[in-house]
Amino acid sequence: MNLLYANDLRGQYPASYYAATATPLERFAPLKGAVKADVCIVGGGYTGLSAALHLAQAGRDVVLLEAQRVGFGASGRNGGQLGTGQRVEQDALERMAGDAQARLLWDMGLDAVALVKDLIATHDIDCDLKPGVAWTASSDKDVGHLHRYADHLRQAYGYEEIETLDHAGLQQVCPSPDYRGGILDVGSAHLHPLNLALGLARAAKDAGVRIYERSAVHRIDERISAKVATDAGHVIAEHVILGCNGYLGSLNRKVAARVMPINNFIAATEPLGERMNDVLPRDVAVADSRFVVNYFRRSPDGRLLFGGGESYGYRFPADIAAKVRKPMSVVFPQLKDVKIDYAWGGTLAITMKRLPYLARVAPNILSASGYSGHGVGTATHAGKLMALAVQGDSDGFDAMSVIPTQPFPGGAALRNPVLALAMSWYALRDRLGV
Repeated sequence: MNLLYANDLRGQYPASYYAATATPLERFAPLKGAVKADVCIVGGGYTGLSAALHLAQAGRDVVLLEAQRVGFGASGRNGGQLGTGQRVEQDALERMAGDAQARLLWDMGLDAVALVKDLIATHDIDCDLKPGVAWTASSDKDVGHLHRYADHLRQAYGYEEIETLDHAGLQQVCPSPDYRGGILDVGSAHLHPLNLALGLARAAKDAGVRIYERSAVHRIDERISAKVATDAGHVIAEHVILGCNGYLGSLNRKVAARVMPINNFIAATEPLGERMNDVLPRDVAVADSRFVVNYFRRSPDGRLLFGGGESYGYRFPADIAAKVRKPMSVVFPQLKDVKIDYAWGGTLAITMKRLPYLARVAPNILSASGYSGHGVGTATHAGKLMALAVQGDSDGFDAMSVIPTQPFPGGAALRNPVLALAMSWYALRDRLGV
């Protein structure tokens, strides 16, 4: 089954809050016939759009192929959190890769956040960018871990834009009975993810990128000038960039072995009015310390946008609202019966180590994916790194590509069942407070 069409109508965004409130962008025509380009980019999310924009600004002739609509995948459906660092915490990175590599990854994470903010300002992208992401904990053990981590970021990395919150302090940020404390990172931010993607698409188009929607790639012939084929045409290009993330399918087996799609779900409540003061009085985003993370934030019109629950098959559940309501009712029992106006699912991609997988899969083909829920900044930055690598400056790309990335056990046939068992175990640990 093709994930591009397993849960969505062809050529349409999902019925999400983001799609309902997005600044409309005129459709791009499908590719028909043969075209040539310096670079062909496959995938119209943050990775591909950022790569396309930076290459076009450098004078390259760029074609971007998107199977559905630009921003259709995780880039237009996610929780909208623009976080510092990497998906893996710095102390874990130090143990995994050593202090020097961990420091490099931290700096690149800061660069990613700065890049997104700069693109928003430079291209006047209206995506409700606001500062602040809180990390919360439901046990005293996890509170202690978060506070020690904040201290470590200050002492080892000189990062001062983070505040420790005891129970009383957290209650002023997020008065959930489930949380006992946490930290607040004001260097991080949150935003309307689909409007960011659409803004990047407008900027890329204005820079000269030829964008084709409803142009699914089904084959890439690796040669000196690669041939990227769709149903109705093909592109001959000197370089190819893969920015497909969870929708890669079988386009490249090396990437597919290391990057696995999973599904995540979000609901938007009815406008809460004054009730918001009892849920999220400060306009910051929140992510908790559970292995299967709950994350949420306010919308500009006063809704709670709450993400929770995962699945590992192709199909979304029949009742997404009910799936999200379950963890939301744990975090906010006072919202147990609140009306849900929108509920949607999305497919992202993870790696074994929860770090992105950047690779040169052929001499003239680059790939970046597997952002593991940290893609707003990391994917946008990866696109820029690949654009620079195409131009001959591969230092940043090479630094990310040396991160060891293991294939999932069992290959494509068994990786989903194996992961489902593992994630179920961690979800049980969350419920038991282990």
